[in-house]
Amino acid sequence: MSTLSVPLSPELEKFVTQLASQRGSNKAEVVRHAITLLAEEEAVMAVLRAEQEVAEGKVIRGNITDVLRR
Repeated sequence: MSTLSVPLSPELEKFVTQLASQRGSNKAEVVRHAITLLAEEEAVMAVLRAEQEVAEGKVIRGNITDVLRR
């Protein structure tokens, strides 16, 4: 596992410290969990965007070889 140094505003640092205290964990675990949740949110948003494109008819259909020749 690598280490990353990220400057936080005093407000964010206080919030991370509070969460770590409430959860009985450390600040690194709180930040890792937050990043994991953000990654999951991004994945959900990608699926929703893809579903919207399908609904709007922006999907290419057909044989991939034929589609690539166009």
